[in-house]
Amino acid sequence: MAPIPGSGLAKGLAVTLRTMTKKSVTDQYPDTQPDLPPRTRGVIGLFEENCTVCMLCARECPDWCIYIDSHKETVPAAAPGGRERSRNVLDRFAIDFSLCMYCGICIEVCPFDALFWSPEFEYAETDIRDLTHERDKLREWMWTVPAPPALDPGAEEPKELAAARKTADKLAAAQAEPQEEGS
Repeated sequence: MAPIPGSGLAKGLAVTLRTMTKKSVTDQYPDTQPDLPPRTRGVIGLFEENCTVCMLCARECPDWCIYIDSHKETVPAAAPGGRERSRNVLDRFAIDFSLCMYCGICIEVCPFDALFWSPEFEYAETDIRDLTHERDKLREWMWTVPAPPALDPGAEEPKELAAARKTADKLAAAQAEPQEEGS
């Protein structure tokens, strides 16, 4: 059966009329902030106190967009007769977001939880050279990092918590015994 002449035009006009009568759902972005999903990848925030300058993030970055400089500092002995220790001190931590591909490898490999995803996404610059953000800017974004999601109530207790609870129970029992004997 041959199509009726003009049926395609009629179908197209029907779609257009249906769409014209519906209310639009456009968000007026600068005036209204979007509701972002909880795990949005915006920029990377640095929790500087946890950084030990192990350089794992910079070594594992496929784009080589993380720049870290440090120096060694001698820490005096904690107890008399002990030996001095040396530790790395962070001098510079910068991420070039013009190179970053937001893969999150640096966050995953950080053994000390010093890097986090922040949902902040409004950091456009007029000059590409300004997209290299130093540690003070990365530290500011830590305040925008959302709290981790609550644990699943049916989940198994972490081994670390179970061990800590067992140790605390033993200490409490050991302290309770001398008090009972003295009564």
